[in-house]
Amino acid sequence: MASDSPKTIRVAAVQAEPEWNDLQKGVDKTVRLIGEAGKNGANVMGFPEVWIPGYPWSIWSQSVTDNAGFMTEYFRNSMERDSEEMNRIRAAVKDAGLFCVLGYSERYRGSLYIAQSFIDENGDIVHHRRKIKPTHVERSVWGEGQAESLKTVVKSSFGNIGALNCWEHTQTLLRYYEYSQDVDIHIASWPPIFKESEEMPYHISSTMSSRLTQAMSMEGACFTAICSQVLSEENIAKIKVEKWPFAKAPGGGFSMIYGPMGEPLVEAPDPGKEVILYADLDLQQKWRAKQNLDIVGHYSRPDLLSLKVNTKAASQVEFS
Repeated sequence: MASDSPKTIRVAAVQAEPEWNDLQKGVDKTVRLIGEAGKNGANVMGFPEVWIPGYPWSIWSQSVTDNAGFMTEYFRNSMERDSEEMNRIRAAVKDAGLFCVLGYSERYRGSLYIAQSFIDENGDIVHHRRKIKPTHVERSVWGEGQAESLKTVVKSSFGNIGALNCWEHTQTLLRYYEYSQDVDIHIASWPPIFKESEEMPYHISSTMSSRLTQAMSMEGACFTAICSQVLSEENIAKIKVEKWPFAKAPGGGFSMIYGPMGEPLVEAPDPGKEVILYADLDLQQKWRAKQNLDIVGHYSRPDLLSLKVNTKAASQVEFS
């Protein structure tokens, strides 16, 4: 509960470039960033969507056949949840003494999932979830999370920590269900997303992605931290988007931290710059915000509008 947590919590939001399609270097960089955040006093830290091994925008810009070799490499460099690589990251989180939400492309048997692992200050994975509906062409790459992924909030020493991936933030009912789980600090994991342009619809832009997360702060009366990726000029060809005008390098970053009334708490960084954003949060401000707006409490009408949730995970094999 927020009232049981230290009064001031330092949150860290990553804006950085992945080690594209390189699992080992990706783990090395993750460990370095965790160590840096720990030295700077962070209590809660968030990483972008599929930070390891990076977001493959080529699934949008290339045909499936032209992109097949790249995606085979992507599969090999995605990370298993139960692995030596994850053990290294868990040890780094423990050494730093913080709570981390790690976004990565999870390899499980023959499939990939857009995953978030919640790692506490003891280095334990206290929750693991998968994006419940990959977006558009993402469905040709990643599978869907099941009912266990509807749980988006866990209790921690630093408050109730929630997280969603990318356009899960457009899922109105999923957001509402998170608010009902009493979130204090929400980690919004995003890929590199670029400024609005003629090449992509306006709703797929860093502007709208940021506004979605900002709206979530106000709706949920919670703190939100956008964690996003950066694309550099030297890697634009490596990830096969050099001929795609939407991908602008250097760019892609739009990390930010918002307060529980939707107010920005930090200056917006350059979209092409690697940085960890920090903000010191007074979790008691959540209750002040909820005096005006508590959409799962005094500002709700459950007798008229309510949400039905299925918490039973589906399975490919059922035993009678």
